[in-house]
Amino acid sequence: MKRSRIFILLLFLLGLVGAWTTNAPIYLRLLYLSILSGVASWLWVQFSLTGIRLSRHSRSLRANVGDFYDEYYAVENVNRIPCPWLEIHNETDLPGAAGSRVLVNIGKGEKRTYNARTWLVQRGAFPLGPTTLTSRDPLGLFQKNTQVPASSELIVLPMLVDIESFPAPPGLLPGGKVLRRKSIGVTPHAAGVREYAPGDALRRIHWATSARRQQLMVKEFDQDPQAEVWIFLDAQEEAQATRADDGLAPHWDGWTLGKRPELQLPPSTLEYGVTIAASLVHYFIRARRSIGLVAAGQSNIAIPADYSTRQEEKILETLAFVKAGTNLSIESLVRAQAAQLPSGSSAMLITPSVHPELMITIDELQRRNLHPTVVLLDAESFGGAAGSATLEETLKNANISVCRVTCGADLSTALTNFSTATFTKESYLWRKPSTL
Repeated sequence: MKRSRIFILLLFLLGLVGAWTTNAPIYLRLLYLSILSGVASWLWVQFSLTGIRLSRHSRSLRANVGDFYDEYYAVENVNRIPCPWLEIHNETDLPGAAGSRVLVNIGKGEKRTYNARTWLVQRGAFPLGPTTLTSRDPLGLFQKNTQVPASSELIVLPMLVDIESFPAPPGLLPGGKVLRRKSIGVTPHAAGVREYAPGDALRRIHWATSARRQQLMVKEFDQDPQAEVWIFLDAQEEAQATRADDGLAPHWDGWTLGKRPELQLPPSTLEYGVTIAASLVHYFIRARRSIGLVAAGQSNIAIPADYSTRQEEKILETLAFVKAGTNLSIESLVRAQAAQLPSGSSAMLITPSVHPELMITIDELQRRNLHPTVVLLDAESFGGAAGSATLEETLKNANISVCRVTCGADLSTALTNFSTATFTKESYLWRKPSTL
């Protein structure tokens, strides 16, 4: 654009000086040509974007870290003049976001579409925009920008690792038989139907029976004999550790021939803890276990236990926004919530803390007939305080199931191997159903 302007300016000066000194027709034509070119180019670029319509849409606004996010762009020129040059700049905060393109020669009434694929490497909420459109005239003298605001938001959920098996507490009754006592909530064990009463949830209505009896009938459920699983995530800022990442930032250049690249988590105890918590939630929901979440970072989180698919979505979306804060320590968090847990439940503590008070908290859980399991993030390997190995040995001597996770470890292998090592008569091992 700078060279084009210099050329037109030189053409204008040449015509002006020549016409002034010699009054020759050729110099007058050069003068008029430079003026008309400048005016026409300015008018062209002013009206070129008035008829450009940009739309962005995708199939879903939820995805996990490590997934590919596909977004579809559609650019339509409803103007009467063609658009010779259009730059599309995707200015979203999403790391590594694709979508920026340069389109040329968009004719009158023409529509261009393309697909942008982004490799998701960071959890959180990201607005899909704004998008800046830049147009230039055919001579490249002027340009005009217009901004299209974001109309939707993408929520990137934590990464899920595949867990083949993981230890869980036994049922409340030997053999795991159903408790023949009615449950207020919905459980996997349907007991029968009864007439609808005011206040019953619509999801409990059994429509086939209601149609047959010509009145609303709702399902009744027996209590679930399987113990609840509660995840306690340590998000206290003081306990977290982050190692300086010497490697390059995750990048995908598109040349993987359809093969998903391997994503390395940031060397942060919080990111490892969130990923482990999300993966355990996904695992136990598939196993039809009732699971809840408790955490305290920048805000206090307590999600009651449930086993539905909606429960998994709720917890994963909550984990997407977890940030380290100065709230309760893991010891205070467990003590505040332990009295609310049903007897026989499992309390899974995910923490990098090496405080001796953790043993006192675990003793309190055992006195309440709760089954503690500790996923200990090795803070020293993340550049934090030492003492994880000593705490692990102390927990094992106290017959507490503990899984120590170091920075860079394969979480899928570490968690699955942990379940194999801790399989005892006192713990029931859920395994993924065979696909054969």
